[in-house]
Amino acid sequence: MHDSPDAMSNPALETDAEDAAPHSTLSEGDPLVAQLADQVTQELDFGIRLVDTPTGRNEASMLIHRMYSWRGFTGNHALTPVANRVTLMASQRGEAVGTLSVGLDCPEGLLADELFKPQLDAYRAKGGRICEIIKFAFDMAGNSKQYQAALFHLAVITARDVHQRTHMFIEVQPRHRAFFDNALGFKQIGEPVLNPRVNVQGILMCVELSYMTEQIQRYGGKGATPGVRSFYPFFFSPREEIGIVNRVLNMTHD
Repeated sequence: MHDSPDAMSNPALETDAEDAAPHSTLSEGDPLVAQLADQVTQELDFGIRLVDTPTGRNEASMLIHRMYSWRGFTGNHALTPVANRVTLMASQRGEAVGTLSVGLDCPEGLLADELFKPQLDAYRAKGGRICEIIKFAFDMAGNSKQYQAALFHLAVITARDVHQRTHMFIEVQPRHRAFFDNALGFKQIGEPVLNPRVNVQGILMCVELSYMTEQIQRYGGKGATPGVRSFYPFFFSPREEIGIVNRVLNMTHD
């Protein structure tokens, strides 16, 4: 963990993934799907877009600051332009309600290297193309499971299809381990480590992008599914995913 403990600000982390109230999956007619098609957030009810402007980064930074402050974490949470980092932001009726950033491995490494470099180096040594989820915050009252799923699905597409990553990591407090395990299949790597700057223990968790892809193919688009505790039934369907991947690739290649 760093001065901004990344996964600690989301109220949903207080409950197990299966405890979230059932919510129908997003369909092709849902406003979210239309907004993803156009990367627009201001015209319809809910949308997700890439944050690549000072205004967008400021909106995401304010959300992170609000949620981290609510948890009692201090420090500078401002998002700055970083070449190896992609920030996604979810908006509802024009207001930022969720954000996360995908950090891509590069010669300078990842933020997680500060505390977990030996573990990350082990994956690098085996040819892993690694990335990390950082600065995850979500502030949406009520049943937000499907919207968090949509945000993570876009993170998967960013890591897997745009940047050809094989493994995704995240640093969390130990009490949030079960959420990320149940919701997305992250598994703990090694033992907790104390971050001396904030005096908080953190753990490193990892999930293979191939596993996430398998789960999307199996459950994506099905909505609440008896016996399935994960978020994957609330991801887009495989057919919807193909269209979103193509649009995102076209955007990033423009």
